[in-house]
Amino acid sequence: MSTSTEPETTEVPEEKKTIQLQSTVESPSPCVRQVIVTIPHAEVERYLKDAYDEIVPEASVPGFRAGRAPRKLVEKQFRDRVREQVKGALLMDSLSQVSDKEEFSAIGEPEFDFESIELPEDNGDFKYQFTVEVRPDFETPTWKGLKLSKPVEEITDADVDESLQRVLGRYATLEATDEAAAMGDKLVVTIKFTENGKLLSELEEERVTLNSRLSFSDGVIEDFGTLMTGAIEGDTRTGKAKISDGVSNEETRGKEIDAEIQVIEVLKSELPKLTPSFLEELGDFESEQELRDFVRDSLTRQADYRTQQALRQSVVDALAGNADFELPKSLVQRQTQRELQRKVLELRRSGFDEDNIRRFVNASRQNAQASTEAALREHFILEKIAEEAELDAEAADYDAEVALIAQQSDSPERKVRARLEKSGQMDALRNQIVERKVIEMIVEAGEISEEKVEKTKGDDDQEFAVYHNILPTRDDDAIPAAKYEDNAPKDAEKKEKE
Repeated sequence: MSTSTEPETTEVPEEKKTIQLQSTVESPSPCVRQVIVTIPHAEVERYLKDAYDEIVPEASVPGFRAGRAPRKLVEKQFRDRVREQVKGALLMDSLSQVSDKEEFSAIGEPEFDFESIELPEDNGDFKYQFTVEVRPDFETPTWKGLKLSKPVEEITDADVDESLQRVLGRYATLEATDEAAAMGDKLVVTIKFTENGKLLSELEEERVTLNSRLSFSDGVIEDFGTLMTGAIEGDTRTGKAKISDGVSNEETRGKEIDAEIQVIEVLKSELPKLTPSFLEELGDFESEQELRDFVRDSLTRQADYRTQQALRQSVVDALAGNADFELPKSLVQRQTQRELQRKVLELRRSGFDEDNIRRFVNASRQNAQASTEAALREHFILEKIAEEAELDAEAADYDAEVALIAQQSDSPERKVRARLEKSGQMDALRNQIVERKVIEMIVEAGEISEEKVEKTKGDDDQEFAVYHNILPTRDDDAIPAAKYEDNAPKDAEKKEKE
C-alpha cells in the first residue's frame, strides 16, 4: 500500500478494509456448496469499535446531553442494538468477500438461519455456515463440427387459409342454440371434479371448444370429444379426468377422477366476412391480401421457432452426454415457474396464439420436474459455452426483442419494456438472447443436413386447454395473462373485449 505525505489525505474516501477470515468449502453435490466461515475475534472488535465510534457522538442517554454521555455508558445502553447491527454487517461483508474469493458462481441467495447466528461473548471467533446453490462444474463439451439435422417447413397457401380461419374464429358471431353439439362448437360448461363423492375442485361456466381432449394444468379428459358430442343445453354428462404422471404428489399420479360436466350453453359460430369495413376494423388492413401476408408472416415465424427448437434439441442432445451432473430438487422446484414464464414469453415473441400457449403450459405443468431439469441442464451447458466464447446480450439485442414484441402486440416499445422490467422478465429475455447466439454459433460451426418436414394433423386440432387445477393446490402461481394475442391482427384485444 502506498503512503502519502500530503496533508489533504482526509479528502480521499477511506476504502473498507478486507476482513481477515478463513473459509472452507465442501461440495455435497455439483450444484451445492456448504461454506464454513471463521472470523477472528479481533475483526469482531474492530467492527464493534467502528459502530460505537459512529454512535457515541450523537447518543442520547438519560441524564446527559446528546453526545456527552461516557463511552462505557453508551456501550452498555446500546449493546444489544449495536451487536445485532455488527452481526449483520459482518455477515454481509464476509459473504461478499467469500463469494469473490471462492471459485464458484452462485445462482441463488445463501441460505442460513440469521437468528441462530450469534457474536461471541468473550474472546472467541465468529463462526457461521451457509449453503448456496451454484452453477455445476463440468468440462465444456466439444461443440465444433457437430452433425445436425435441420427441419425445413414450407408455408403453403393452404396453411394460410387454415390459420386465417382460426384468426377469424376469434371474431365469429356466437349464437346459443338448442341443436346438439358437434366437434368445433363452443360449449359453456361447469365441471365438478370429485373423488369418492368428495368435491376436489370446480370449473365454473368456462367457454371451451369441443375438441377430442380437454386438458388442465394437472390432468386431461381424454375422451372429451366423444363424451360431449351430441350434448344439448342443460345436459349433464359424466366422465373421467386422468391426473398426469408428472404431478409432485406421487400418490395421485395416474389417478382417475370423476368429472361431472354440465352444459350451460351450446354455441354455434358464424365467421365474419372479409368486407372492407371489417378489414379496417380488424387492424387497418387495406385488403384481404395484406391480411393474408400478416398471417403468413406469423406462420413463418412459428415455423422458424420450431426449426430453432429442433436445432437446439439436436445440439443439447449431442452435448448433454458429456455433462452429467445432479440438480438439487429445491433448485428445480424454484426454477419451474420461472422456466415456464420464460417459455411463454418466447412463444408470444414467436407469434403463437393463446390457445397454443395454454396447451404448452398445461403439458409443461403436467411434466414440470422433468421439463425443468432438462431446461436447466441445457441452460448451464449453453451458458458455459457463451462465457468461454464471450457471448452476451447487447443493448441492441434487447431493443430488437422489445421492438418485435411491441410490433406483434401493437403496443409502444416503451410500454412493452416497462411491462417486462416490472414482471422481472428482462433476465429471461437475456437468457433467450444468449442461448440463441450460442446455438447459432454452434450451428455455423457444424455439419447441417436439411430435412423437409411432412405435415400431419397435429395435437393443435385435437386438444383444447384451460388453466385449472383438478386437484386442490396451494401453488397458485399464474402464468402471465396475455394482454394480446401475438398472431392476431391489430386491435385484437379491443375486439375480443367487445
